[in-house]
Amino acid sequence: MTTAMPKHEISRADILPLDKYAAERKSLRQTVVAVKARRRIEVGPFATFFFENYQTMWHQVHEMLYIEKGGEAQIADELTAYNPLIPKGRELVATVMFEIDDPVQRARVLAQLGGIETRMFLSVGGEQVRGIPEGDLERTKADGKTSSVHFVHFPFSAAQVAAFRNPATQVIVGFDHPEYAHMAVMSPAARQVLAEDFD
Repeated sequence: MTTAMPKHEISRADILPLDKYAAERKSLRQTVVAVKARRRIEVGPFATFFFENYQTMWHQVHEMLYIEKGGEAQIADELTAYNPLIPKGRELVATVMFEIDDPVQRARVLAQLGGIETRMFLSVGGEQVRGIPEGDLERTKADGKTSSVHFVHFPFSAAQVAAFRNPATQVIVGFDHPEYAHMAVMSPAARQVLAEDFD
């Protein structure tokens, strides 16, 4: 069985009229929640990797349009913001969130994690794929405090894609930051789903 090639970009033609999206919003949200659950990997006590694709970003764009109701003028801005987070065929792209409910603890932890956006990696059969932060804005402030949300690209070679697709290959998601050196083994189910992001 061959899998359809993944879509790499949302176009204006892909945007539903607001009333149609509103009518279908509940069922669309249930669908994307299930999709996101299969693409979610927790690493250490606070970090979660949400690996994005066309479907998750399509939903995010529609949610922004639904909530802000900026009309036609808003659409181009949302496409500019979210299209870069759709994998382009030879990469995985993750939204990485540090989720800490207590505000005091959150401030303390984030203050220790400056530069962590450059210390994320995937290990594919022992070969490291370094994360490259999305260049939209600086995620670590001058005082050393990092953001609670990061957008990171993991560029693969053809050989690394082939290894990732091999069920026998171990894939590890991790950080090598001195204050957050945590790793997690990617489940076979998650790897199978994420392999569909490659051309």
